[in-house]
Parts: sequence; C-alpha cells; structure tokens
Amino acid sequence: MTATPDYGETPVDPDELDSLTTFARSELGAEPTKAEVYDFEQAILIEVRQAHIEQIIDGALRLDELLTDHFLRDLHGRLYGDIWTWAGRFRIRELNLGVAPEQIAVDLRSSLENLRWRWKNTTDWTAQDLGIAVHAETVRIHPFVDGNGRSTRLLADLVFFAAQPDDAPIEEYDWAIDKTEYIKMLREFEVTRDPKALAAFIPVRFFG
Repeated sequence: MTATPDYGETPVDPDELDSLTTFARSELGAEPTKAEVYDFEQAILIEVRQAHIEQIIDGALRLDELLTDHFLRDLHGRLYGDIWTWAGRFRIRELNLGVAPEQIAVDLRSSLENLRWRWKNTTDWTAQDLGIAVHAETVRIHPFVDGNGRSTRLLADLVFFAAQPDDAPIEEYDWAIDKTEYIKMLREFEVTRDPKALAAFIPVRFFG
C-alpha cells in the first residue's frame, strides 16, 4: 500500500498545512507537496519499525506491552510526532468510519485486553491470526485523525513478530495487496470478529 501515482507534486491542502509541526515546516519548506510529506513519513516509519523489531528480538519489548492502548498511542506519536501536531492524540470529531470519539478510549482498551486474554487462554489462533485481529480491531475503532492504516499495520507487524515461537524462522506480513478486497474483508471482520479469512488473504514471507 503505497502513495498513488497522482500524488506527484500536488501541494498539501491549505487546511492541513496548519497541522504541520514547526520541525516539519523547517525540513520541508513552507509549501510542501503531498509526495514530500509522504516520503518523510515513510522514512520515519522504516526507522521506527526497525527499532521496535530489534527490541522484540532482543526481548526488551514483549507481546503484553504491545497489546495496550498506551503502546498504540505512543507508536502513533513516534510515527507522526515530527510531522503532525495531531500525532498520538485520539480524534475528537465524528467521521464516516470508526466509533464515536467518546467511545474510542474505552473501546480501544477493552478490545486489546480481550485480544490479549484470548491469545493467552485459547489455542485456535496462530500468531498470524492474532496480528491481523489486532489490526482489524484497531482499524474498526479508527482512533486517530489520520495515520490509522499505517500505525495499525505496523502494530500488526510487531504483534506478529512477538507472538511467533522462538524456534521457528521469523515471518512478516506482505501488505502489497488488493486494496478493494482488503477493505471488503475488513468490513466482513466487523461483522464476524473472526480474523482467519483476512489473515489467509494477507500473505506472509520470511523476514530479512
């Protein structure tokens, strides 16, 4: 899932410019293009992802820590804090997707707690299923103004890493998928709460 080709040199919308941090403006200039912002975001994503994966491999970051609302907020802040003033903050306005703003905090915490409990107390999900369930649940809630897709896919990556057995080759998701079918399956998850179909749709590959 990458930026669409028509991004090109399209300027950032004027109403979004006000949400750029002072640091981002100093790095990108007063009138950055959407492509420039996207590239900046992607560079940060790569750094944050690698740093967290290393922590998981070293045992410094455990699955229980990943499956918390505090971690997701911190992760979102790390991904976007240098660029956007809304980084790490729950949205406060209604959107045409996601739960109502006043429900975000409670719903996110309880959803992640339920997933953590289920992983510990049942045996029918694989690590691959768990990561996708975490992603789909957090997308359903849609806690942030923007950046929900990237932050929740990264959370899924990290959960998948942490949940895999130590004695097996490490796998990772391949997010280069058909977006239309992906969105359709996310909507199906909202009804069934079963991640297996979506997990089967999103391929995995060996890490590294």
